[in-house]
Amino acid sequence: MLEIRNLIASYGPVLAIRDISFTADAGKITTVIGANGAGKSTLLRVISGLEPATSGSITWQGHSLLNKTPEAIVRLGVAHVPEGHAVIASLTVAENIEMGALFRRRAHKQDVRVAISEMYALFPRLEERRNQLAGTLSGGERQMLAISRALVSRPSLLLLDEPSLGLAPLVVEQIIATIKQLCISTGLSVLLVEQNANTALAVADHGVLLSLGSVVADQPASLMRADSALRSAYLGY
Repeated sequence: MLEIRNLIASYGPVLAIRDISFTADAGKITTVIGANGAGKSTLLRVISGLEPATSGSITWQGHSLLNKTPEAIVRLGVAHVPEGHAVIASLTVAENIEMGALFRRRAHKQDVRVAISEMYALFPRLEERRNQLAGTLSGGERQMLAISRALVSRPSLLLLDEPSLGLAPLVVEQIIATIKQLCISTGLSVLLVEQNANTALAVADHGVLLSLGSVVADQPASLMRADSALRSAYLGY
């Protein structure tokens, strides 16, 4: 279980996350939704060690994630896919995927090969383009590659930031369905940040709604999706 308690984070004098608390169950998809500027991406960056917290606590499977380097957090089973389909454009598809296994290669050499094969099975289009430079891929292919690079580290928690950004609806549907299937088949836990609330709530088990850095709703995704007053007040539809 991911437990966040009284978390505060700021950029200089500006509070980005304001004393938020919630839990995300293991093996489930928990989505964090909200308008631009709600603090969603900042939350993921604090969890993964890319930004410091001012105060509060974050624990994953009993391990504190605060004051740890991003590398140490990856070793604890947490992988972060940032927004923007972030890949290394000058490396090939195969080289990008292999980058995700850097912290496991020495101790788990055989399983790394298995994990890489699994990524190609998960996204066959990437195997077709394994020798192609990542910078020449389509947006959807780059997102598949970014997710594969994270998954090859065998995480138990995947932080997924705006996977639908700039992608065609059919591509988004394929990627989200793949992640959902992974949760079912492997027990992967996912913290999904999305501005597209309909997409997120349709696939998630639980929803956390942020507004200006604060939690304004924390409930099963099905209930949040059905609450028209909540959607109208905070999501604009």
